[in-house]
Amino acid sequence: MDLSNDGQRLAPQWAEIGNNICGTLHACRDASALAERFVRVGWSSRPSSWHAYEVETSWCQMEIEPIEGADVLLNGIVDPSRVDKLAGLLDRWGLEYSLELYDKDGFMVREIPA
Repeated sequence: MDLSNDGQRLAPQWAEIGNNICGTLHACRDASALAERFVRVGWSSRPSSWHAYEVETSWCQMEIEPIEGADVLLNGIVDPSRVDKLAGLLDRWGLEYSLELYDKDGFMVREIPA
């Protein structure tokens, strides 16, 4: 997966809220292929370790990291009003996932299973 700087950078107001989204993609062990999917819909991507990637757009910035087994972890920042848009992308790609949205105090405010 090559670096792509074509997408938008995370808007400053979202960077200030800190991590508020985490989740797991089930049976999706290739973080590189997942990062490529985000790039194809206009996000930027860059490697963050040997096997992990950071993907970003103006309303979301996430680390995607494979874990032992066949799952990939997601964590980062999302505009809370667009969490359904993120879930919609994962649905469109036919992925099985679970997402958790947290408020500024670290309390889970929403769980989205698929």
